[in-house]
Amino acid sequence: MRFVLDLHIHSRYSRACSSQLTLENIALAAKNKGIDIIGTGDFTHPAWFKSISSELEEVQNSGLYRHKKVPKAALFILSTEVSLVYRDTDKSRRVHLVIHAPNLAAVALLNEKLGSRFNLRADGRPILGISAPEFVRLCLDVDPCFIIYPAHIWTPWYSILGSKSGFNSFEECFKEQTGNIFAYETGLSSDPLMNWQVSALDQFTRLSNSDAHGLDNIGREATIMALAKADYSSIYQTIKNNRVSAGGNMNSLISTIEFFPEEGMYHYDGHRDCGFSCPPEISRKNDNICPRCRRPLVIGVANRVAELADRPAGYRPKKAAPFVSLVGLDKIIAEILAVKNRRALTVTRIYDKMIKEIGNELYILMEADVQMLKRGYPQIASLIQRMRAGKVHLISGYDGQYGQVSLNKPATKLSVKV
Repeated sequence: MRFVLDLHIHSRYSRACSSQLTLENIALAAKNKGIDIIGTGDFTHPAWFKSISSELEEVQNSGLYRHKKVPKAALFILSTEVSLVYRDTDKSRRVHLVIHAPNLAAVALLNEKLGSRFNLRADGRPILGISAPEFVRLCLDVDPCFIIYPAHIWTPWYSILGSKSGFNSFEECFKEQTGNIFAYETGLSSDPLMNWQVSALDQFTRLSNSDAHGLDNIGREATIMALAKADYSSIYQTIKNNRVSAGGNMNSLISTIEFFPEEGMYHYDGHRDCGFSCPPEISRKNDNICPRCRRPLVIGVANRVAELADRPAGYRPKKAAPFVSLVGLDKIIAEILAVKNRRALTVTRIYDKMIKEIGNELYILMEADVQMLKRGYPQIASLIQRMRAGKVHLISGYDGQYGQVSLNKPATKLSVKV
């Protein structure tokens, strides 16, 4: 069976996150987006864990949970993100990890151990003064079925391979625990084409998640799996074995849903305060110095990938799962209406109407017949058709500034279809 998963989101207890992120709202929003299985986010936070324990119920000992009030909405997998801040080889390291737990009992015990050493109430994504190998060992001592993998691996700040505080390989970071890491998360500022340039990543399962801080961003990136059934064990086996679906293979990766990476906040190098950004080749000519303030640039994802790459751009491993790059339906509607705020009421009304009449957002963007869409929404259908063909106009993000994507302007990039 085919399932769409968004394994990494946050709750209202995480910094800079929407107060609308309740479990009930998340379940319903995920259903409208087309997500079958959604992360709970933030299970280390005591108040959020209390909500998880009281509002959700396990589905037939599956390790997945449903909301008691909306049982037919998306299912939940127990998840959180932690921020590890520590020193390694005389350098300050800041690494974000995503964690999935097999059951509530494992979460309760892990929270007890972490809570005795760290303040878990301060943030839904807690800051822990513990090294990556020690954290992995701690989790697996609690339960060997925890799933642990690095989040948004290329982001300059707080990632395993980031330019500011990361490492040059998984082995440098996780050391003797590397064998217990089965996956990585691409992050919004990279896509599979970029990750395929680094052969060391082939051994890990590629996952894409939204890292949503609000309901509207759920499903902006996601992972599609073929699972024998909807349970934690099947997800665990899929991630651990790094299998790609072929001929209907169960417990395998079918594909991932991606941002156009230029739209991510850290794709190019630059300085937001200076209003300056540039591609890696320009940075190298300038010795990675900002021409306006003469300080070091924040080196983005495209540059960092190029630094660690051992394959040419455009390379694709033979057994790699494909991907599709999408523009959110609300962004498409906002562009047609010439509205800057995709959360505007006029946008929301059309979005909700389409979901009610046609189906979930991912179905509309990826599968709905364009001719059928044109009968009710001709302008939206035309832009969806352009998006599916990869005809997009992109301005790359940098230094914490989201990039811009347009489907009405002449295309500046034709994405590689894989």
